[in-house]
Amino acid sequence: MTHPKFKSIKSIRGMFLLIFLAFAGILVFTHCNTAEKSEVKTVALTELQEKTLRFISPLPENAFTEGMNQSEEIIELGKMLFFEPRISKSGLISCNTCHNMATFGVDQLPVSVGHGWQKGPLNAPTVLNAALHDTQFWNGRAKDVEEQAGMPILDKLEMAATEEHVVEVLSSMPEYVERFKAAFPGEENPLVYRNVGNAIGAFERILLTVSPFDHYLRGDDGALTERQKDGLQMFLDAGCQACHRGAAMGGDMFAFFQTPKERETGVANKGRFDFTQRESDKYFFKVPSLLNIAKTYPYLHDGSVWSLKETINIVAKDMLNKEFTEEETALIADFLETLTGEIPEYALKIPILPPSEANTPRPRFDI
Repeated sequence: MTHPKFKSIKSIRGMFLLIFLAFAGILVFTHCNTAEKSEVKTVALTELQEKTLRFISPLPENAFTEGMNQSEEIIELGKMLFFEPRISKSGLISCNTCHNMATFGVDQLPVSVGHGWQKGPLNAPTVLNAALHDTQFWNGRAKDVEEQAGMPILDKLEMAATEEHVVEVLSSMPEYVERFKAAFPGEENPLVYRNVGNAIGAFERILLTVSPFDHYLRGDDGALTERQKDGLQMFLDAGCQACHRGAAMGGDMFAFFQTPKERETGVANKGRFDFTQRESDKYFFKVPSLLNIAKTYPYLHDGSVWSLKETINIVAKDMLNKEFTEEETALIADFLETLTGEIPEYALKIPILPPSEANTPRPRFDI
C-alpha cells in the first residue's frame, strides 16, 4: 500500500506537471499563431490592379449558390451524363460533342452539327465558366445551367431526344439508377428528366478556369508581363469593361450586334427577339465571356470570324466607335491571352460509362 505522504507528493507533482504542460501549450499556440499571422501579408495593389478591380473580379471557387446540392455524388453523375451519348436519339451526340473539354468547352465550328448532320443556327459558346452568367444561350432563354442543360437534349436539330427516351435509357442501366438515388437522397423517384439537367448543371458549376489574369487580380503583379499590362490598360481606356465585366468578363447583359457577314448577306439572326418576341429585343445578343477567348474560336454569334485580332477590330468599331492601330490591337490580343485558364483536371478525365443492357433503347437515325 502506498503511503498517504507519497500520494500527496505524487499529486502535487502531477498538478505542477499539468500546469507546466498547459503553460507550454499556451506558448506553443501563441508562437504558432504569431507565425501564422506573420505569414499573412497585405498585398499592396498597383494603381492598374485597383482600377481593374472596380469592374472585374477574381473567379470564385465554384459557381454554386447557397443551399444548392453540391455533393460529390451529384457532380460525378452530372459528369457522366455530360459525356453520355446514349441519351441522344442517335446514341452518338453528347453535351461534350458541342462543348468539348479537349478544346476549351467548344467544338471550334462556326455552328454545331447535330442530329442527322443538321446545323444549328448559332455558334456554340464555351461551357467553361458559363455557370457564372446571368442567363444561358445567346438569347438568354434559360435562367441557369440546370435549365439550359435539358434543352439541347430535346432540340430536334441537336440531340433530338424526348424526355421519355432519356429516362428509359438511363433507367435501363442499374448503375445509373443507383447513382440517381445517391445524388438525390430523399427523393422518392429521383430518376426523372428534371434531375438530368440538375446533375449536369452541378458538374458545370465546377468548370471554372483560373488564369494568370485571375492571379493578377488577386494581387500577383508579376502574373502579367509589362506588355500584357499595357494591353489591359488599353482594354480599360477603350471602355471594353463596360460590357465585359464581372468575374466572367461578360454574360450579364445584352447588346445590339450584327456581324459583318449578316450585314453583307442581309440574313441576320434576330437574337433575343426569338425568345421574348419584343421588337426592342431584335438583334440583341448576350455579351459573351472573354475568359479563354484565345481558345474558343471561331468568334461572334454566327462563328463567322476566325481571327482574334480581326474580332477585336470589328467589335471596337461597331460597339465603341474606335479604330485601333495594328500595335494597339496586338496589345489587347496579348492581354486577352492571359485570360486562358486551367481546365479542372477532374473534368478532363473521361468517365467510364455503364454498359447498355438488353432493354436499353437502340440508336435511331431518322430525322
